[in-house]
Amino acid sequence: MGRTRLNAGLPTGTGAWPDGFDHVDRQLRVGTGDAAFTALAEGILTWQIQRRAGLRVSAPPRAVVGARVVSGFGVGDLRLPVPCEVVWALEPAGVLRSDGTEVQLAGFGYGTLPGHPALGEEAFLAMKTPDGGVWFRLLAFSKPSGLLFRLGSPVTKLTQRNVTMAYLRAAQSLTA
Repeated sequence: MGRTRLNAGLPTGTGAWPDGFDHVDRQLRVGTGDAAFTALAEGILTWQIQRRAGLRVSAPPRAVVGARVVSGFGVGDLRLPVPCEVVWALEPAGVLRSDGTEVQLAGFGYGTLPGHPALGEEAFLAMKTPDGGVWFRLLAFSKPSGLLFRLGSPVTKLTQRNVTMAYLRAAQSLTA
């Protein structure tokens, strides 16, 4: 599948959402200072954001380009597998914004693979701003991957909203 890369606040790309896809762009301040940024960045890069959101994760220890990950959501042992592949990863680094200020960024983005109920990508970012604020940002674009999932679209959208809220709570817990 050809992939469209999310800009995700990184210095490359146009940042435009692909046509025909729903999108999510949520940002939440979760703390202040180096320790909070490090905790959030590590939690993102080691899949803790997914685990704390209630997903089961089968993946390498760290998010790196090409890593395959299978998350599962559901209840108990009844879980829908959602396979993805990491398409970009950023270890903590200073990035110069267009206004000349430097922010610290870390995170990754992954795209769906065959067998996933959606087509799209999702990105998880930790950012520390010049004032010391630590922010979690979640970006995603998706659409149902087939007729069955298009028919179940209302359930899929509700699930995505619930998982988004779980990711936001997970980010807060990482920096608490």
